Amino acid sequence: MIKQVVIRCKNNGKALKVDVGSTLQEIYDILNTEESLGLVTAPVCAKVNNKTEGLHFRVYNAKTVEFMDLTSSTGSRVYTRTLFLVLCKAVHDLYPEGSVKIDIPVSNGYYCDLEIGHVVTPDDASAIRERMREIIDAGLPINRRECLTEEAIDMFEKLGAHSKVELLRTIGKIYTIYYELDGYKDYYYGSMLTNTKELTLFGLEPYYDGLLLRIPSISNPSKLGEFVRQDKMFDIFREHHQWQNILGIGTIGSLNKEIVSGNSAELINLSEALQEKKISRIADEIASRKGIKLVLIAGPSSSGKTTTCKRLSIQLLTNGIRPIGISLDDYFVDREKTPKDEKGDYDYESIHALNLDLFNEQLEALFKGEEVELPRYDFPTGTSVLSGKKLRMQANDVLVIEGIHALNPELTASIPQDKIFRVYASALTTVLLDHHNYIPTTDNRLLRRIIRDYKYRGCSAQETIRRWPSVRAGENKWIFPYQENADAM
Repeated sequence: MIKQVVIRCKNNGKALKVDVGSTLQEIYDILNTEESLGLVTAPVCAKVNNKTEGLHFRVYNAKTVEFMDLTSSTGSRVYTRTLFLVLCKAVHDLYPEGSVKIDIPVSNGYYCDLEIGHVVTPDDASAIRERMREIIDAGLPINRRECLTEEAIDMFEKLGAHSKVELLRTIGKIYTIYYELDGYKDYYYGSMLTNTKELTLFGLEPYYDGLLLRIPSISNPSKLGEFVRQDKMFDIFREHHQWQNILGIGTIGSLNKEIVSGNSAELINLSEALQEKKISRIADEIASRKGIKLVLIAGPSSSGKTTTCKRLSIQLLTNGIRPIGISLDDYFVDREKTPKDEKGDYDYESIHALNLDLFNEQLEALFKGEEVELPRYDFPTGTSVLSGKKLRMQANDVLVIEGIHALNPELTASIPQDKIFRVYASALTTVLLDHHNYIPTTDNRLLRRIIRDYKYRGCSAQETIRRWPSVRAGENKWIFPYQENADAM
């Protein structure tokens, strides 16, 4: 008699018995319909005891399972990762000596840098796109393999995948999981789809001197994410690549190698010097523009806005400008007046969570030479109070204000634009795990926010994680559409 185990499905709150060794795909097939699980599309992965697994995964003990579709960030990552595999396979088939670097998340897609012996042309893009479509239409299985890490190192060394070899040598794992597609082997940090036929939609087009791989929109997986020009953001990534060349660090494997060699202090000092030089140049540009009275620093949550504000202020002082720092957080309305989102939670990410009238009134008064008393927001009680701090601007003073909405024109609707200099700051992650595995900036920022909220805002890690989807939705609505308005990044 075949032994069975109990699986509890979080999607519908029900439990069922399945044979030991059943795959997640087989369990889903037993559950039969997407509608009963509340999914918009077919599942692409599942959380098994809260750990993301591909539908290849087999269960041998009782588990709690939650199936995820393309409308979830987890499902979107699994789908995107599988597209990376198919892209790399297609390039390998067409240009056996070529290579791909999955480089920059930009313009609602991923910039891919190709080394194929010549500059990438529209014809190359068309050929690769067509080969990807052939691989997808063939319905090829994506096989999950596991081996000793030293065997994986030997395999990737023979394949010339040096960034993977460097990574695997330094992460200290005994076993390594890799994936095989029609004889092509690759390592990816995370779960994959089980078959290429599950890739229903993608886009691939020339972008600068490489390619832009476009993916389905999370809000509407039947369409590609909207193409948005992000030329300034792309230039910043390029600038950081120049920094990486100076540092000699482009992947986590190379970073780990330098740390093991005892060079971490030098790396930190050089990185700090490069950033300080950049901030100094921004300060010089502000000083060169006569009439600037307001410097606005914007960026998504936990992106380093406050630190940038402090460091820029020091550099402004070296130019004979006296910076006066003001935080937009102090202009929050009382908690009970905060607008709510569609789930009924307070929407702190909305620009209307700020007292815009008071903010503009005080700016106008300051620019006229009048004195104002600044507000202070008390986060534990959720109330706006008078700070007791009074302010009057002098001739060489400049207000330096940071906050997530600082680039939104609605914030400073009554302020003349020639008085404003805008800066966009973000904790961009430009170092890759290896050439096919990038580190999402959003993950970095979530870790930073968990620490900040716990230390300074009396908020548990659990609550920060629960609110994170709302924060991300707010960024997409209130921050990212305005980032190209920046005078400096």
